Amino acid sequence: MIYDLEYNTEREHLIIPEYGRHLQKMINHAKSRETKEERNKLAKAIIAVMGNLQPHLRDVPDFKHKLWDQLFIMADFEIDVDSPFDKPDREVILARPEPLKYPQNFPKYRFYGNNIKTMIDVAMTWEEGDMKEGLVYTIANHMKKCFLNWNKDTVEDAVIYEHLYELSDGKINLKDSNEDLTDSSSLLRTKSKYGSKSTKKSSGKKKYSNNRKRY
Repeated sequence: MIYDLEYNTEREHLIIPEYGRHLQKMINHAKSRETKEERNKLAKAIIAVMGNLQPHLRDVPDFKHKLWDQLFIMADFEIDVDSPFDKPDREVILARPEPLKYPQNFPKYRFYGNNIKTMIDVAMTWEEGDMKEGLVYTIANHMKKCFLNWNKDTVEDAVIYEHLYELSDGKINLKDSNEDLTDSSSLLRTKSKYGSKSTKKSSGKKKYSNNRKRY
């Protein structure tokens, strides 16, 4: 016996695929009925089936309204039935969303990232005092760590202070500070410590794998 294979690419396009092809056929059948009474009866039955297929939406506000909207969408807005809700507008439903506005910041010192600039802007809004001073030095230490991650193994605090002064438009000035930032070796040691852990894990897996081959 020979069967004719039918590929999905050759079938009718599913408007809302998660409901499946059988439900789409039910809607198409309801659209083809001549009397409105019969179409209304079939539409209510289809809504009941859709509700059973989406039990996780039962606690969502306007659950029934959502199902009726989906029914009209899958019918390509061409089914004439009495809905308990306003019929959705095709142009509104199919309208393309506005493009998202992504931040277009191109900082001079890319290795600091945009978050550092945001932190600096926030720090400038704080009142003078111990809290602001602590935040400023925290930012400076993080800048130093970012610098070391992307550039070299050591950096003078004066360089970080100069960059902080520049990024804050001269509003945060630590150039004459007597307080040192965390030394470069400590920051690098923190980075290497986490790196060594991952290395140990991978080497352990390799050793275990080698041991298995012996048996």
